Amino acid sequence: MKVFLLLILVLVVVAAVVAWRRGSAARERRQLDDARAEAQRWYERLGGQVMNLHGDDPAARQALADAGERYNAAGGQLQQAKTVRQCELARESALEGLAYVRAARTAMGIDPGPELPPLHGAQGAGRLTREREVTVQGQHYRAGPQPGPETPHYYPGGRIQGRPVPSGWYSTPVWKTALGAGAGALGGMLIFDALLSPGFGDMGFTEGYEEGFQDAAGDFGQGDWDGQGDWGGGDFGGDI
Repeated sequence: MKVFLLLILVLVVVAAVVAWRRGSAARERRQLDDARAEAQRWYERLGGQVMNLHGDDPAARQALADAGERYNAAGGQLQQAKTVRQCELARESALEGLAYVRAARTAMGIDPGPELPPLHGAQGAGRLTREREVTVQGQHYRAGPQPGPETPHYYPGGRIQGRPVPSGWYSTPVWKTALGAGAGALGGMLIFDALLSPGFGDMGFTEGYEEGFQDAAGDFGQGDWDGQGDWGGGDFGGDI
C-alpha cells in the first residue's frame, strides 16, 4: 500500500513538473512573439518613412541616410532574433531610425510626426538647447538644437565611452570618431568635452577641460543631475 501511494505521489509530482515546464515554455513563446511583433511594427513604420521621404537639404539627406542605415540594421537583427532581448535590440534600432526620420522631417520644415517612445540608449543624455562652438586642435566644431548648413549631422543622444552626449545637431559626426580606437577615440572624446562642458568654449581648451568639465563631473549627485537625463534645469540648455 505504501509503495502504491509513493508511486502515486511520484506521478503527481512528475505531472506537475511537466505541466509547469509546458506552461513556462508557452509563456516564453508568447513573450518572444510579442517582442518580435513589437519590433516588427516599428521596423515597418521606419521602412515606410525611409521609402517615401526625400529631402534636398543636406541635413535632411544625412538624417535620412542614417535612418536607412538603422533600417537595414533592424532588419538584420530581426531576421536573426531568437530571444526577447534580441527582439528588443531590433526595436531599439528601428526607434533610432525613426528618431533620424523625425530629425529629417524637421530639417525639411515639415511636421516631425508623433513622439516616439524614449530610446533606451539615450536615457540620461538630455538634449542641446543652445548653440555651442569651439576650436579643438585647430579644428572648428559646432553643435546646437536645430539643423543648419554648419550643423548637418543629427545625433539622437546616447552614451559615448560611458559619458552622456545629448541629442542635437553637430557640425561633424564626432561620435563615430569617439567610438573608434586609440587616438581616434581620445580625439572624439576631447571634442565632446569641449562642446558640452560648461565654460569650455569660453575659457579655452586646457583650462576649460580642467575647470569646466571636471568640476561639472564632480558635481554629479549634488543637484545638477536629476536622474531623468537632464543636466541643469530640465535639460542641457542651462549649462550647455
